[in-house]
Amino acid sequence: MIEIILADYHNPAHQQALLLLLDAYARDPMGGGQGLDEDVLANLLPMLAAEPGAFSILAFVDEHPAGLVNCFQSLSTFRAKPLINIHDVAVLPEYRSRGLSSAMLDKVEEIARERGCCKLTLEVLEGNKIARRAYEKLGFSGYELDPKLGQALFWEKKLD
Repeated sequence: MIEIILADYHNPAHQQALLLLLDAYARDPMGGGQGLDEDVLANLLPMLAAEPGAFSILAFVDEHPAGLVNCFQSLSTFRAKPLINIHDVAVLPEYRSRGLSSAMLDKVEEIARERGCCKLTLEVLEGNKIARRAYEKLGFSGYELDPKLGQALFWEKKLD
C-alpha cells in the first residue's frame, strides 16, 4: 500500500522518516555522495518547523518510509503571487519505478494550487536523465524569458 502525506514536523514518526530519507538522498551520487552532518541532523527539523513556507511530502510503502519532497513557498516578483520551490526529491532505490515521485509531486501541485501559487520550480542535475524525463512528463521544462537569451542557470556562492 502506498501512502502520500503532508509531513507533520512535530510527529516523531515523520521526523524519523524525513531524516532517514534526506540522509539517504545525501549519500546518493545525485545528492552529493555524503551523509548529512550531525549538526544538520540535530537542527534541521526545528528549523523546518520554524520556517513558515516550508513543507514536506512523505511517501510510505507498506508503512515503510520510501520517498520525500521538501518544499519552500516563496514569491514570484514578476507575477506578484506565491510560488513553490521544490528543493529535494528523493526516493529510496528499492522503491523506485513505482510512481512515487510523480505521486508526491502531484501532492505538491495540489498544495500549491490551494495556496494560489503561480508556478512550481525545481533544480535538477544536468546528468540526471531519469529525473529530467520524469519532470518533463509532469510538465516541467527549462526556464527562459526570451529564447534568444537561453535558459536560466542555477548558480551558487557558498558562504561557509
